[in-house]
Amino acid sequence: MAGRINDDDVKAVRDAVPIDAVVSEYLQLRNAGGGNLKGLCPFHDEKSPSFQVSPGKGLFHCFGCQEGGDTIAFVMKIDHLTFSETVERLAAKAGITLRYEEGGYNPSHQRGERIRLVEAHKIAADFYREQLNGPEAEIGRKFLAGRGFDQDAAAHFGVGYSPAGWDHLTRFLRGKGFSDKELISSGLSQDGRRGPIDRFRGRLMWPISDTSGEIVGFGARKLRDDDNGPKYLNTPETSIYKKSQVLYGIDLAKKDIAKASRAVVVEGYTDVMACHLAGVTTAIATCGTAFGNDHIKILRRLLMDNGSARVIFTFDGDAAGQKAALRAFEDDQKFAAETYIAIAPDNMDPCDLRLAKGDDAVRDLVEPRTPLFEFALRQIVGRYDLETPAGRAAALDEAGPVVARIKNSSSQHEVAVQLAGLLGILDTQFVVKRVGQLARWARDRGERGPAQGGPSRGGLPQHQIQAPKAPAGPALNLRSPAHRTERELLKLALQKPALVSPAFDAYGIDEFTAPPYAAVRQCIAEAGGAEQGLAETREYLVNVLDAAPDNTVRNLVTELAVEVFHGKTIDETYAGMQLVQVRLRAVDRRIDDVQGSLARLGSNVAPDHLAAAQNEVWVLQQYAQSLRSHGADAL
Repeated sequence: MAGRINDDDVKAVRDAVPIDAVVSEYLQLRNAGGGNLKGLCPFHDEKSPSFQVSPGKGLFHCFGCQEGGDTIAFVMKIDHLTFSETVERLAAKAGITLRYEEGGYNPSHQRGERIRLVEAHKIAADFYREQLNGPEAEIGRKFLAGRGFDQDAAAHFGVGYSPAGWDHLTRFLRGKGFSDKELISSGLSQDGRRGPIDRFRGRLMWPISDTSGEIVGFGARKLRDDDNGPKYLNTPETSIYKKSQVLYGIDLAKKDIAKASRAVVVEGYTDVMACHLAGVTTAIATCGTAFGNDHIKILRRLLMDNGSARVIFTFDGDAAGQKAALRAFEDDQKFAAETYIAIAPDNMDPCDLRLAKGDDAVRDLVEPRTPLFEFALRQIVGRYDLETPAGRAAALDEAGPVVARIKNSSSQHEVAVQLAGLLGILDTQFVVKRVGQLARWARDRGERGPAQGGPSRGGLPQHQIQAPKAPAGPALNLRSPAHRTERELLKLALQKPALVSPAFDAYGIDEFTAPPYAAVRQCIAEAGGAEQGLAETREYLVNVLDAAPDNTVRNLVTELAVEVFHGKTIDETYAGMQLVQVRLRAVDRRIDDVQGSLARLGSNVAPDHLAAAQNEVWVLQQYAQSLRSHGADAL
């Protein structure tokens, strides 16, 4: 496939497709004042509109659920598409031909190739479905009936049958105008001694779709004893089918996964069918490979990193796929959902369980049972001799980091106590403290380094300033004059950068006392500063959003970028007031810090240190007086 989409083309798509036109396809918008539009949020239930769209800035933000972003982000969120899929869809809408980088492929040829291969799969799926009704496919219909699936169930999931001859589908697709090269590239045919032959012969066929609903491959189940192939045969890797990037049933389950914030991961095609027919419509399965990081990315887009999200695995206790799931989810930073393991009585899979005990048993199975972390800990601890101190210490060394990755501090403490019990360590607090220490080390390694750059204008030092990776600490207090002023200044820097630039770009991260605001200030700095917004506000805002470390900060950026100002007249005077107040409070805080440090040291302070500190206080006091007397001119 073609590589990354050219950056200029992405910008052209953003500029060409008005965000209000796109959003209006999904909800009704009406005037909200200040050039903004409002409507009922499509991402959460609400009775009064808190969802706002700013056509001039190309952004949306919901003040209820905090979702926000640009046109591309909106389509990605609402239709659960990847970035590339979204850009390609919007480009087609705007009539823009995209260029691709990293590989030198001809983009028009590549895009045409994908269209052709997807079309071949669509025709093949129709062909297979029709064949399921023929006399040869009786063995397939009996297989389905034996597993509790009637004709309607087969039709719902698009199940078909591939004839046992050598080239039935190949000849059919040739008749539809597909070349031999296209048939081989699609994976539907393979090379034979006398030309292409069908890859799938005499098997039940399950179409595999991507998240947009396009069929990109097939899974085929062996039916006859004289078939020497594997029990399940999947489409080979092609330009449109990557087994590590597809999930069977995702096209049917994606809306319910997003709505319920829950996904059920099962092992096979019939398990997905059984779950859906039993009412568990969030079930999906991997396609001939272990659950891995690419699958995590797909689910993250659907679950939207919701803190209440749940992922339930129904793998057998000893299955290789379950071990892969443990590896994939050990790093909790990669996936925000809480994960669970569900094992049926006698290790039955959902399909067998439905046959044996009915739909209710399947629904009961996937109710969260054992947290995956607990399962992982039992797996780890079970490998050590806990009768010896050395064995308990070794088990703690391996299991401790797993517990330390749990984000929620209360859950982390609870699991650490549970780990102490599993290990047989009576000193529970020792284990809790050890896990806490490992968690702090992990956080420290993940923090950003000191902010770059020399001293700011006005003499405030910027060295040794830690830029917060994400909002932390107490919630914003909008009754606080400091927080209100910092918020107004950031709104100015995002919406009207010309009024605060270049002075704003000299402000340090530490001049913003609210950690969430400090994080936004860091994003603006990484985007090149407010000065970058003088030429192109929309592109500047996109760069600020791209610099956000996570969705929490990104959503705060969009909120500040569309929120109305508190002042009646937004001009240079108003902007100067915000600049001065933020700087003045920072100067006063520094004076208090230095004087407080001297008071604590008392007579123990060295003479040279005392002189330097007194001089710094004097300089800062003079600067504060100048700010109070001359306002923005003193900046």
